[in-house]
Amino acid sequence: MNYFLAKAYLEETEILQKPMRDGAGIGLAELGAEKKDVVVLAADTAESSRAHYFAEKFPERFIQVGVAEQNMIGISAGLSYQGKVPYAVTYAAFLLGRSWEPIRTTIAYPERHVVFVSSHAGLATGQDGPTHQMTEDIALTRCLPGFVVIAPCDYEQARQAVKAAYALKGPVYIRNAREKTPVFTSEKTPFEVGKAQVLREGKNATLIGHGYMVYWLLQIAEELKNKMSLEVINLHTIKPFDEKTILSSAKKTGRVFCAEDHNVIGGMGSAVAEFLSQNYHVPLKLHGMYDTFAESGTVKDLWKKYGLDKEGTKKVLL
Repeated sequence: MNYFLAKAYLEETEILQKPMRDGAGIGLAELGAEKKDVVVLAADTAESSRAHYFAEKFPERFIQVGVAEQNMIGISAGLSYQGKVPYAVTYAAFLLGRSWEPIRTTIAYPERHVVFVSSHAGLATGQDGPTHQMTEDIALTRCLPGFVVIAPCDYEQARQAVKAAYALKGPVYIRNAREKTPVFTSEKTPFEVGKAQVLREGKNATLIGHGYMVYWLLQIAEELKNKMSLEVINLHTIKPFDEKTILSSAKKTGRVFCAEDHNVIGGMGSAVAEFLSQNYHVPLKLHGMYDTFAESGTVKDLWKKYGLDKEGTKKVLL
């Protein structure tokens, strides 16, 4: 399948780099122009989470609740009962961590259609430190019945994801990062919730990732092409899980490697392991944050220390 990836996308020094949070924010503003029932709520982070793109165009449909994330969840639930489609936007740690019980009780349990859009997920949060570096958000959301969990791979996919979430049912979580990362998809790249993307076909092993780490996997596959044939899958939708694509690839290659900027406990890799352990046994390696908190530092230094950069990921793979 042609995914219309960006020209010379493997050249990291030449490729355009933008934060996923920017794509999500601009996508929200574009969606707001089309759908008059969209309401955006922020928790004193409108500019840094990029909700301000929507707020500047549609101030009458924007609610600034302040540093009161649990209140934002209650308001979102109420709006969903009044025919609105609320998008709650703030840092991942506060959007989900501080508000998990209200989300579970007032939105997930009654199956309300509320879209949660995070920024500042993972080590890509950098200097803000472990209080802000949310590496447990996928675990917190995919364990809730009825939740859709999406982790876009770049700016363009984040832009598409916030729009696609509008037509879904029930609660939706969209995970975005703060740091500028390569934009290797394009406006023409198809995006379907629940459908994994085989961006590169291979025969010797399957590499599965989400977020910016998909880009590292593509680069690694290219660098090792003379030694092994590696298949690369962008599992942008972690729930619902694309069983068909993952099973087909695992049967073809016989080996699976998962990489993510998230705790290896409860994340995307766990979802892959849960499925394959019950359906098709293959050698499997999970790579990510190994049950630990990080620290304050530049994003590149953190990626290097915890092995989440390209070289660290390749070392674990080999």
